[in-house]
Amino acid sequence: MMKYLDLAIANETIKTTNIKGKDYAEVNQRIKAFRMVYPQGQIKTEMISNINGICVFRAYVGDDNGNLLATGTAYEKEDSSFINQTSYIENCETSAVGRALGIAGFGIDVSVASAEEVQNAINNQVITQEDADNFKLKFGKYKGKTIKEVYKTDAKYIDWMIGNTEDESLLKVITMATGIVIPSKKEQEERFKSLARINELISDEKLDVDAVRSDYDVSQLRDLTLDQMKEVINNVSKD
Repeated sequence: MMKYLDLAIANETIKTTNIKGKDYAEVNQRIKAFRMVYPQGQIKTEMISNINGICVFRAYVGDDNGNLLATGTAYEKEDSSFINQTSYIENCETSAVGRALGIAGFGIDVSVASAEEVQNAINNQVITQEDADNFKLKFGKYKGKTIKEVYKTDAKYIDWMIGNTEDESLLKVITMATGIVIPSKKEQEERFKSLARINELISDEKLDVDAVRSDYDVSQLRDLTLDQMKEVINNVSKD
């Protein structure tokens, strides 16, 4: 039976990785701590499924006598990030092991999730210009085409992609491949609120929509930049 003191001592040896202001234990650190408590312990993994680029792994952690301590399950999609395109099976197995060890009590001071799992989740990997230029779409009517090729022939489709994905890696690739500056979520929210305020002013007849279009040389109000929207609103407030 594992003693709490043994677990506490082992956890004290774990080095953490800071990700966006929070510290997470890497899987290798959890394994080292586990071996301190259970030198002959067992870590087994099983691929539950791997269909259409979606992989599921389950990990089993046992003590020196083979008694089950915990299990952990992980899920990864091949196309969810650049790293996963080449290593999604390995990432899935590692995440499952990390979760099983976390559930068993190793390296959970901050989170059951491991550093690797969190890092995969936010897709915070380095993307080179070559990666972006050669990235081919794996879905839709332009499957097999690079983003650069699609942008040259159908820029509206790229706009549609931007508006219908939350994949930070894909958005970063689009920016690098096309030069389009994609606003952050915070900026998008500000744009939405500002545009809504402008529409309110127009409805209240405090603002002439044709005059705004003419002054800023845009065909639609949504073509205004965020700074221009704020300027329009501020000018009305001054009046």
